[in-house]
Amino acid sequence: MPFKQGWWSCLVSVFLFSFFCMPSRMPAGDLLVLRGQAVFPIGSYEMPRSDADLKAMAEAGINLVHCRNSADLDRAAAAGMLGWVPVPMQLGDDPQGTLRKAVEAVKDHPALAVWEGPDEVVWGFTALSNLFREGIHKVKGEWWLQTPNALSHAEKQAAQIMPKLRAGAQLIRTLDGGRHPLWINEAARSDLAYIRQYVDSIDITGCDSYPIHEKEKTPEVIADYTDRYRAAGRDRPVWMVLQAFAWGNLQGFTPEVPTYPTFQETRLMAYLSLTHGAGAILYWGSAYLPPQETRFRESILAMARELSALQPFLVAVGRPAVQVRLIESEGRGQAGDRGVSFLARRAGADWLIVLANEDDRDHMGVEVGGLSSLDGKVLYELYSPHEERVEHGELVARLAAHQVRVYSTSRRYETGRLTGRDYAR
Repeated sequence: MPFKQGWWSCLVSVFLFSFFCMPSRMPAGDLLVLRGQAVFPIGSYEMPRSDADLKAMAEAGINLVHCRNSADLDRAAAAGMLGWVPVPMQLGDDPQGTLRKAVEAVKDHPALAVWEGPDEVVWGFTALSNLFREGIHKVKGEWWLQTPNALSHAEKQAAQIMPKLRAGAQLIRTLDGGRHPLWINEAARSDLAYIRQYVDSIDITGCDSYPIHEKEKTPEVIADYTDRYRAAGRDRPVWMVLQAFAWGNLQGFTPEVPTYPTFQETRLMAYLSLTHGAGAILYWGSAYLPPQETRFRESILAMARELSALQPFLVAVGRPAVQVRLIESEGRGQAGDRGVSFLARRAGADWLIVLANEDDRDHMGVEVGGLSSLDGKVLYELYSPHEERVEHGELVARLAAHQVRVYSTSRRYETGRLTGRDYAR
């Protein structure tokens, strides 16, 4: 079976020692199984036309890819990957049997891992700007004004969509025998009340967030949206869809000069997803990259390689009770500080500690405690010559604005290929 049994594994508590420090949280739920091994999902919405390009993605550590049909699943399997398949769950058991046929066509394929329901379904009938262009809303952004017109439209749409969505989920489980989980991706700001109308019918929730624009760059919001969907999904696994494009690549949106995330921004967004408990990291938008934009594409693959090298920790059962607090020269911190979030994992005798500065200012005194079993041992900062020896069960670090530090007891968790890690605007 491509999905391990035991949906509701226990959350691991990590102590909070500072108002400005946020602990990592384990994703509720289990992992994908690929070639008999548990894997943390690292995914891409892009199914390249070229098998060579697909193989390059697989070699970079991407293990889950968007598939439309059995032919795509065949290609994924040949590359050593799993696939997810979107199905029209919102149609329910329609008279034409559209959903039934879609499920029957691929449900027994060995590369199938996950069913995906309608993308951003709630966003589509609430805040989507098309409503204004189509004349349904009288003013642009009317949903956020909560006018009677906007509310009435949403209620009518929900009354039609939600019962069918729930029925569609039940039909998939019946046809599939519950072998593969059901996932719906939402927009980051989709309405909670409508999400809650279907969330108990699915197994995995999550959202997409693409915060790097020409004039505004706020990678730290990935932390907030991961938290939001952990709460919205009642602690179901949260799959985060991150930015692999520039808004200037897309037609129909406000014109922008193509502005891609730097590798450091890509890295921060990935690790914030993890420190806040995401159960998967996926990338959207690379299919829209101009052919000549090879440097940014390689930076996304570089991040996939980094995450893939950490698979033993991302699937590990061992989660040590590490504590982090800020001991700042300024005192408790400045107004508006978000702090440093963290992740601690153990795989066999090896440890992983991730520190992610969510603020656009430096934190000069970050104390990591609970490391008494590592006393006298060296923690290596991966992809850096920096190393620290643990003393008194503690590690003390400094983090620049929006910096990530990844420490391990061994450098074997570094990928040997560094191409793409220097990508900057």
